[in-house]
Amino acid sequence: MKYFLEKRKNPNLLSIVIPCFNEESALPYLKERLNQLLKLLPVKTEIIFVNDGSTDDSIFQLVSWSEEDSRIRVISLSRNFGHQIAVTAGMDYAKGDAVVIMDADLQDPPEVILEMLSKYREGYDVVYGQRLARSGESFFKKTTAWAFYRIMKILVHKDLPLDSGDFRLISRRCLDALNGLRENHRFLRGMNAWIGFPQTPVFYNRDPRVAGETKYPLRKMLKLAMNAAVSFSPLPLRFSLGLGIIVAIMGFAVGVYALYRAFQHFILQMPIVYNPGWATIVTLICLIGGSILISIGILGEYIARIFEESKGRPLYVVEFVKNGNVKKKI
Repeated sequence: MKYFLEKRKNPNLLSIVIPCFNEESALPYLKERLNQLLKLLPVKTEIIFVNDGSTDDSIFQLVSWSEEDSRIRVISLSRNFGHQIAVTAGMDYAKGDAVVIMDADLQDPPEVILEMLSKYREGYDVVYGQRLARSGESFFKKTTAWAFYRIMKILVHKDLPLDSGDFRLISRRCLDALNGLRENHRFLRGMNAWIGFPQTPVFYNRDPRVAGETKYPLRKMLKLAMNAAVSFSPLPLRFSLGLGIIVAIMGFAVGVYALYRAFQHFILQMPIVYNPGWATIVTLICLIGGSILISIGILGEYIARIFEESKGRPLYVVEFVKNGNVKKKI
């Protein structure tokens, strides 16, 4: 898609949102890299850390860091709400004209933000990081990640960029549009694609995790894929329809075959050496029963999402906000 772009100046304030969940071992490295970045950034910057119910000493490090530097705010959630919700909380509190979303594990180099700012000045509202290589990850992780993005692109039916996560810079108008979307089951990179606005990639090589363990194991990737599929696409419902049609065709074929065998036996007087009728019946019952359960499960997932949305609960609950020496309980 081609965009009509208008060049602009650097944002008056840049917000960097960093969700944290049990990142105590990575935070010292992150602090050092961010301090180096802040010296290079040509704009006034605030850093918003969102403590997503960490059970280690992450919160103590973040609070201490906030007391040392007034540019740092800490949003501590009352419990673990999940990565996508933690990012949403950070975006809600961001005051900047442009907002960068990045993780605390330093797999996405903070220095790429300088290149993102350059694209922002060209007029782009969304500048997303696109990975050329993924260092320090197993073959299984790379393969599942590769498959995840391509399946999501098929399901979501939007301009979802391949091999890009939540590491991106977004403009204020893009942020305001995103903050207006308050669904509970969130897939932020899909929501970014849905709202449109001029978007462009910056390419980089993803580094290994500096410390700790990944916060996106296969289980969470599957959950994120489910959220994306159900939130952005009716294809799962159409899949159950297609499954029903396939089973119906198979049942019809078995019925035709049974009539053919009966015709051979009763009309043509051909002997039937072996008639595995019980096997056919059991197979049909399993196929029909399985397809019905799958269809009910898919339909139930959509109904459960409607039920969750109808409650009208907030996406998250904030325990306190810490900025410098000021601690505000919510």
